[in-house]
Amino acid sequence: MRSEVEDLMPRLLPVTMDDRTDMNLSGPPRNPQEYLRQVQLEASLCPEVVVAQIDPKKLKKKQTVNASVEGCQAAPQGFSPSLRWQQHQVGNFSDLRQSIAKHRQHWSGQTLDDNVVMPKMEDDEGWKRFCLGEMVYMAAAGETGPDTDGGLDYSKMGFPPFLSIISRLNQTTVLAVLEILVSWFEEKDFVPQLGRWLYALLACSEKPLLPEAHSLIRQLARRCAQLRTTLESQEDERLPALNLLICLVARYFEQSDLADQEE
Repeated sequence: MRSEVEDLMPRLLPVTMDDRTDMNLSGPPRNPQEYLRQVQLEASLCPEVVVAQIDPKKLKKKQTVNASVEGCQAAPQGFSPSLRWQQHQVGNFSDLRQSIAKHRQHWSGQTLDDNVVMPKMEDDEGWKRFCLGEMVYMAAAGETGPDTDGGLDYSKMGFPPFLSIISRLNQTTVLAVLEILVSWFEEKDFVPQLGRWLYALLACSEKPLLPEAHSLIRQLARRCAQLRTTLESQEDERLPALNLLICLVARYFEQSDLADQEE
């Protein structure tokens, strides 16, 4: 019985399927008619179902990407912000984003100080040192940080996300640095330098967000919520910053399932 593909061939390639015995599949066709008949013959000889033989040992590890849709842990009683506070923060954040977008070209053209050496995009450790400072970076690694002499040394304290710096970051770099800092935060405590950079990178993230950016900011909000549950006092200086980041992810970037609800 001829296959369905073979039945369709005469209609797609209008040449006869007879007299195949003299066909030479290994040699070049001598004319257009012979070429079309050769194509038909090759198609008729192909199996209808082909099963790939895959060696599992040759597959690379960690090929599966798991995107979690888990929500945030609920805030302890009295630790979540009011809806009015959240709306106010979203309004301020929106105004800031518009201002950055409007003046990006101006600020990106400003001359940086000689001590500002921005890492390459793929330099994870360089960005941690740049954003957080040597003191935080080394302390997190269990090492003794550099001595401070009372002067303002950004290499030790971390470079703030000045507009002249963040305006130079394209979207690829913004996402890369955000991923570096969120990954660092997954295993470390919250520090002011981290909060400033996370806020600035969110402010520079263009909408609509890429899928990987969605995953990152949700990861950030869940980590903030998890850390919030460990705070012992509402007076903890980390609480407003954690609430702010959760609020922006949930309310501004429309991840509403992560939002704090009115108590």
